[in-house]
Amino acid sequence: MTVDCVVYAADGLAEWTDLAAARDAAGTTWVRVTAPTDAELDRVTEAYDLHSLEVEDVLGHVRPKTEEYDEHTFVLVKAATLQGGDVAFADELRVEQAGLFVGDDWLVTLEPERVAALDEVWERVHREEPRLASRGPDFTAYRCLDGVVDGYFSILDDIEDDIEAVEDEVVDAAGDDVLERINDLRRDLLSVRRLLWPTREAAGALARGDPEQIGEDAEKYYRDVYDHLVQLVDLVETYRDLTSGARDVYLNALSMSTNDAMKKLTVVATVILPLTFVAGVYGMNFEHMPELGWRYSYPAVMVGMAAMAAILVAYFRREDWV
Repeated sequence: MTVDCVVYAADGLAEWTDLAAARDAAGTTWVRVTAPTDAELDRVTEAYDLHSLEVEDVLGHVRPKTEEYDEHTFVLVKAATLQGGDVAFADELRVEQAGLFVGDDWLVTLEPERVAALDEVWERVHREEPRLASRGPDFTAYRCLDGVVDGYFSILDDIEDDIEAVEDEVVDAAGDDVLERINDLRRDLLSVRRLLWPTREAAGALARGDPEQIGEDAEKYYRDVYDHLVQLVDLVETYRDLTSGARDVYLNALSMSTNDAMKKLTVVATVILPLTFVAGVYGMNFEHMPELGWRYSYPAVMVGMAAMAAILVAYFRREDWV
């Protein structure tokens, strides 16, 4: 539960505790609010005139979007990371939400839970504050959005590795859990896709320079973010096609394995059927069966049954069934 406020200007960076005064300070003000209490939230919203509906959206589960207000622009983003252990395919998609409130010379970021991507930008601001001072809050907001988007590339890299591993298993020796893994990957890709589509729309509004607070110099940077999001969406669609292909290969391999087993069972049944018929005929115990009195009847029947079996096996071999 923290509220950090820094003002970076040409002469350096300074930390402020008076949020209202920092809003009017010379330079660019960044107020970072992480897991705030109700009192801290009221303090920030009052100092920067944030609308209650905006704050409610950040604290709730709302899709990414961009909205314009009188004195600032509101951007809602969702950062995603894969939380996994040492076991492959045990990764879980963790989604964290953040709101960016971009004013003319100030930026407020609201994070219900700490977002790692914003940690990196925060550290970078402390290292590069002289250069950032001339860029304004719209450029700092771009850095935040770019960090969030870069996280999706890492996720898709991990998913690509998982897809390659699944494809190897499908080709080499399909395990019983391969189909479940493929379906898990497809669910992850669907979740990422649902996050990327509205994020792309939100970035598109910024790239066009629709909000007043986004300057012309910053538009090209937002266009770069938008291009990255388009690329990410294309990658998701490509990976979904790959998982569909892997699933089809697995199901075809499973079907071929089942057909092969049925073919072998058919051969066995076909070979046994005439032998069973002969054994059934001579097992009826009729009183008048002349051949039963013949001295060589038993070996003749055995030889005949063996010959029938051999002929059938030879036929199936020629047809490449066995």
